[in-house]
Formats: sequence, structure tokens, C-alpha cells
Amino acid sequence: MAKKSIVIREQRRKYQTRVRNRCKVCGRPRGYMRRFGLCRICFRELALQGKVPGVVKSSW
Repeated sequence: MAKKSIVIREQRRKYQTRVRNRCKVCGRPRGYMRRFGLCRICFRELALQGKVPGVVKSSW
């Protein structure tokens, strides 16, 4: 879990191109998926619970 101070500091950056994308749930900067706005860990948890619309577990 990222510190709230780090998340807030990222939003107030002087140069917008240097802003690091962060997960909306936990604030994690790595493993971020732009399409959903979540990190890979939170995405997996929410997808398995059925809370991410349009995502289905694959099977073949």
C-alpha cells in the first residue's frame, strides 16, 4: 500500500509528463493497466469477484 503522501505528491507534479500512473485502489505504481486504472494485483482480485465489467476468466 502506497503512502497517501506519495500519491498526493505525484498529483502535484510540476511537469505533467513525469506523473507516474498509480492504481486507484492501492496506489501501486508498478504493474499498472491503463484500460482499467488498476494494478495487476487489484485487477485480479476484482475480476475474480466479478466487479470489473466485461472481464471473464478464460478457459480453453
